[in-house]
Amino acid sequence: MSKDQIMITRRGALALAAGAAAMLAPRFAFAQTAYPSKNISFICAFPAGSGADVLVRFFAEKVAAVAGHTVIVENKPGAAGSIATEFTARAPADGHTIFVHSGNSIAGNMWLMKKPPVDAAKDLQTIATVNKQAFMITVRADSPYKTLADLVADQKAKGDKGSYAVNATSGRVLAEEFKQIAGLQTLPVSYGTASDSVNDMLSGQVDFGCHDPVFSLAQVRSGRFRVLALGAAERLQGIPDIPTFKEQGYDIDQLGWWGAMVPAGVPADIVTTINGWFNKVLAEDATKEFLMKQGGDPYISTPEESQKLMEETITEWKRLVEVAKIPAQ
Repeated sequence: MSKDQIMITRRGALALAAGAAAMLAPRFAFAQTAYPSKNISFICAFPAGSGADVLVRFFAEKVAAVAGHTVIVENKPGAAGSIATEFTARAPADGHTIFVHSGNSIAGNMWLMKKPPVDAAKDLQTIATVNKQAFMITVRADSPYKTLADLVADQKAKGDKGSYAVNATSGRVLAEEFKQIAGLQTLPVSYGTASDSVNDMLSGQVDFGCHDPVFSLAQVRSGRFRVLALGAAERLQGIPDIPTFKEQGYDIDQLGWWGAMVPAGVPADIVTTINGWFNKVLAEDATKEFLMKQGGDPYISTPEESQKLMEETITEWKRLVEVAKIPAQ
């Protein structure tokens, strides 16, 4: 083959390569679709109208404004939040499914279930925190129990004839630890939602409740309930008038937190984007006011800090479930 023929052959190969690259370029560009490319779903583990739903919808609206993209709320209640947790873990790892929920509840279910559907530390990525909050001991507004001491004295007298309302994992564990320390035999009455317990609370069918702060404070504002104790070790900024268990002689520290979780494997750049959305929303005065009104304090963190917090919470809740002496089911 002559030198000229070799040169022509090389040029032809280069031309073919360039043509192939041009044909592949549109496909490559299509594969790199910018995020988000479709509606974002915020998953809520409780029904519409619940305290959890109020919080999730607030952040859905705020994040949508910051992201400039549609965010819809999907309610997937049931199994103490495990249905929503599993749905999120099995969703595509593309950042379009975001679970906004209590980290404590997710961690608690790891130890309260014999066969939890997912490993929260491995199958989920916790990428942002939202707030710090704690469950509360509530009684009806006209209850004879003015203090936690009043409630304990009456429940000791009632023995296993006393009862309390509970509907969420965090409330269940808080109430059980309180009972262990106080030496109570009071029996739990489980409800599908906190709202389902209102009539029984008001009629005296149950003596007290262990409820989430959003629901509890809404009932306080409506004149139905009174709060006797807060599960956090120290009083929270948003509700400085509510006393803790500790200051009333019960060594309890169950400060909770809410965060945003996505399926494991979501790309780092998308994780950073979502974390930025939440942190920008949390920096707004309107968000701070909302969270404090709902009984929580704003909580900003990085994706790395958020994931570490989840792992630490899972470890801590193993101890809490053991202290509460709740067998796995």
